[in-house]
Amino acid sequence: MFPQTIPQLETLEYAGTCIQARDVGGDYYDFLNLGQERLGLVIGDTSGKGIAAALLMANLQANLRSQSAIALEHPQRFLQSVNQLFYANTAESAYATLFFAEYHDKKCRLRYANCGHYSPLLLRNDHTLERLGSTSTVLGLFNEWDCSIEEVALRPGDTLALYTDGITDSFNETGDDFGEPLLIEALQRHRHLSPQPMIDAIVNEVRQFSSGEQHDDMTLIIARCKQA
Repeated sequence: MFPQTIPQLETLEYAGTCIQARDVGGDYYDFLNLGQERLGLVIGDTSGKGIAAALLMANLQANLRSQSAIALEHPQRFLQSVNQLFYANTAESAYATLFFAEYHDKKCRLRYANCGHYSPLLLRNDHTLERLGSTSTVLGLFNEWDCSIEEVALRPGDTLALYTDGITDSFNETGDDFGEPLLIEALQRHRHLSPQPMIDAIVNEVRQFSSGEQHDDMTLIIARCKQA
């Protein structure tokens, strides 16, 4: 269900992983080739656990991929269509958080919608931090639904981290969460690594923090704007 190929870009290097807590889970990430030198970055988390959550995730993935042809020119209409399909084909209480971004390889521009998902972290090369906060509510709860599209420029050396709550909500023996502050520290500490080794290092830190016991799916995408 996860991406089998990674489209190559001139200005962005990126990688992703999902480590499920059970045989199947409800976390989702994807890389969509949108054409015209554009890449879709997607991460989401469906409600529930186990088989039920996995079925919701499969439904969401099918909706996103089937509608992705309109994402380039009409990102709001694309997400509205995804929401309507998800709403119509799932139980009344089912929902999903979703972050969708379209990256322009030549312009190094990121247009995004954050549908109730944890705010991705954008670590600038000058060590400042930005959060890409919510632009709408979650998918699937409302038939009448809309979102706004925000835009941010990436500069050489900037690092973007997209994650699900399985990363920050991992807890240790005393009940303390790994949390966003430790994630930011880990991102800063490993920022010299390329995306896949960086993901591996951060996941390892989360596992060590939680004594190796995983309570939820852990999904993480790292994308870095290449140095000129």
